[in-house]
Amino acid sequence: MSIGLFRRAVRNLSRSGSTLPSPGGKYSNVRRLFQWLSPGIFVKRWLLTISIGVLMTILGLAIWLKLTPIFWLFQIVDRAIEFLARVVPHYLSGPIVFGCGLFLVFWGHSRSLGEISKVLRPDGGETLLDMLWHNRRLNRGPKIVAIGGGTGLSTLLRGLKLYSANLTAIVTVADDGGSSGRLRRDFGVLPPGDIRNCIAALADEEKLLTELFQYRFEAGDGLMGHSFGNLFLTAMSEITGDLERAVVASSKVLAIRGRVLPATLTDVALWAKLADGRTIVGESSIGHCDGQIVEIGCSPANPPALPAAIAAIAEADYIIMGPGSLYTSVISNLLVPEIAQAIAARNVPRIYVCNIMTQPGETTAYTVADHIESIDRACGYKLFDAVLVQKSPPSASCLQNYAEENSFPVLLDREDVKQLGRSIFSVNVMEEDPTTRYLRHNPRRLAKALIHFYRRAQESTADRSLKVAQIARNIKSA
Repeated sequence: MSIGLFRRAVRNLSRSGSTLPSPGGKYSNVRRLFQWLSPGIFVKRWLLTISIGVLMTILGLAIWLKLTPIFWLFQIVDRAIEFLARVVPHYLSGPIVFGCGLFLVFWGHSRSLGEISKVLRPDGGETLLDMLWHNRRLNRGPKIVAIGGGTGLSTLLRGLKLYSANLTAIVTVADDGGSSGRLRRDFGVLPPGDIRNCIAALADEEKLLTELFQYRFEAGDGLMGHSFGNLFLTAMSEITGDLERAVVASSKVLAIRGRVLPATLTDVALWAKLADGRTIVGESSIGHCDGQIVEIGCSPANPPALPAAIAAIAEADYIIMGPGSLYTSVISNLLVPEIAQAIAARNVPRIYVCNIMTQPGETTAYTVADHIESIDRACGYKLFDAVLVQKSPPSASCLQNYAEENSFPVLLDREDVKQLGRSIFSVNVMEEDPTTRYLRHNPRRLAKALIHFYRRAQESTADRSLKVAQIARNIKSA
């Protein structure tokens, strides 16, 4: 199959550098004017700098011209004030002049910023002030690294992007099924499917891009079954030379919030050994192995990590693993030894988001402790300190629907989890599709819960630091 058409389209799109509009809030003109005086926007200092610069320019010009303009200016002002004092009493003329001055200042301020906003947002969506507040808040958000794959990671990112722009998604590249698998075999590229989902989730105009990237061709010789997003990334890979550059270029073109990084640029294949002695090769086959997995690995073994991924982990304020398929989405990233080592070395809040339901053939009859033990056994490190679990059970009709597929809720065995040295963060983060009766993590609820956990962990750390400092002072004074 030729993807020359997509390559040309991607090249043209890259040259255009256009971004998609997003709707913004609406404020009254008066409120918007006064909000420019609010702290934290870092605009007032520059407006003051400009004003001082204008005054100094006028003063310098006047001195250069031997003060003549200032002399005549003072004469005109003096006569005007003298006239106003004779005609209109000072208790009337003062407020009138003062009010006119304020009106001109605010009117000019409003019109000038309005013209700037029209240039930046010709669709009339977010105002310039909205954009400054929004971007400032997101840019001050914590540096979050999310590790996983599949639809679970994209769901997580869809919620987290509302709290921080400092997001890094580290994505597995072991997928060998569907459109990704075909492109992997035909073109020798790393599978783009999971990366495509994450890019779409982090885009500002998420709904439109999700529909575009997830669109699958239903006809066409060689195109049928492929998603547009996979073809887009494949074309980008051929243009830029590798998947890492392709993802960076695509992220710029689509103006995503955050970064998406493959765990490794090595072409890896997963394998799993089962309790009955069988060895299953391939990510898509492991998910339907119908047996208990006792060991998982990849070929070639110990693939090198992407340096940018290691750097992101080293700078992270918060590390999140999951949700997603335990072996094929979460653990597959940890089979890159440098990633597991980098996570283990960090002393920051680290949490694992456990799946709500078991996956037939991969985690049949698994409890929360089983999930944790599998991760510990696969990489040999304690990579997280807490586990997030769903608090309330699904509805009876939903459970019946899953039971027909041999899938059941992941049971929380509290004592076993505590013996593994993990704290439990129990919260309601699921939602049920009323049509299909399938469960999924609600992006907003999940992100809100995870940010709450992070802030609570930060407060606990601060409290411990204060106590240690107090103890040190007491010892010193004694």
